[in-house]
Amino acid sequence: MPDELVPDVVLDLIQRHIDSVAQLEALLLLRANPADSWTASLIARRLYAPEDDIVRALALLCADGFLTRDHDTYRYECSVEKRERVNRLAEVYSRHLILVTNLIHAKPRNIRQFSDAFKFRMDD
Repeated sequence: MPDELVPDVVLDLIQRHIDSVAQLEALLLLRANPADSWTASLIARRLYAPEDDIVRALALLCADGFLTRDHDTYRYECSVEKRERVNRLAEVYSRHLILVTNLIHAKPRNIRQFSDAFKFRMDD
């Protein structure tokens, strides 16, 4: 059933870049206000989420090229391709909220940390 309702491009985006519903909600909040800069504290209050969770989510979104950070503020800024993928995700999420949240919750825990352990780092 997810294959029929969620396009492959959206499934791929979730699998590669979205680790929590709070992270998804933060991305979509900033996407809805692309000219605005937000602090992690403001985003956390707006989403009723723990600030530590939001700080981690924002750091991952920055590392993945969806947001930019300037001191203590974040803004939605990414390539046209990523914007199109996020737009598709937002569209699917608006129609199939439970399905998308279930896909996020079904992801293996700490998969990003595991895969990051195998990346070569320039500073190592």
